Amino acid sequence: MNVGLLGLVVVVVLVVAGLAFIRLAPSDPERWHRPLKVSADKTFKSGVTRRLPAGPEALARFDAIVRATPRTRVLAGSVGEGLITYVTRSRGMGFPDYTTVQQAGDVLEIYARSRFGRSDLGVNKARVEGWLADFAQIKAGG
Repeated sequence: MNVGLLGLVVVVVLVVAGLAFIRLAPSDPERWHRPLKVSADKTFKSGVTRRLPAGPEALARFDAIVRATPRTRVLAGSVGEGLITYVTRSRGMGFPDYTTVQQAGDVLEIYARSRFGRSDLGVNKARVEGWLADFAQIKAGG
C-alpha cells in the first residue's frame, strides 16, 4: 500500500468515525433539559429563544405540533411537568438539535440550539418559526 492510499484510508476512517460519533453520541438530559429564563426573543448563530403569551394550555398544544415533526423525539420532561426538551436530528447527517419548551404561567418560553458546530445555518430558527406558525393557526381556530 503506498503512502497516498494509506493517507486516504486514514482520512476516510476518521470522517466515518466522526459521523458515527455525531449520529450515536448519547444525549444527556442533565445537560440539555433545564428550566428556562427567556426574557426576550433572540436569534444567535446556533439557535433562537422565543417568548410568547399563549394561555394556560399552550404547552399541550405546542407539544402536539413538535411531536409531529419528523426525526423529533422527547429527550426529557412532560406537559405535566411544564418543561419538555426535544431532540430533532437533521435528515442526512443526523446532527442533533435540542429544543426546550417551558410553560411559565400564560407564557411559552422556547430555547432551540444545536449541539455541534458554531452555526446551524438558520435551521433552528426556521423550525421554531414553523412550529409557531402552526401554533398560531391552532390558536386562531384555523
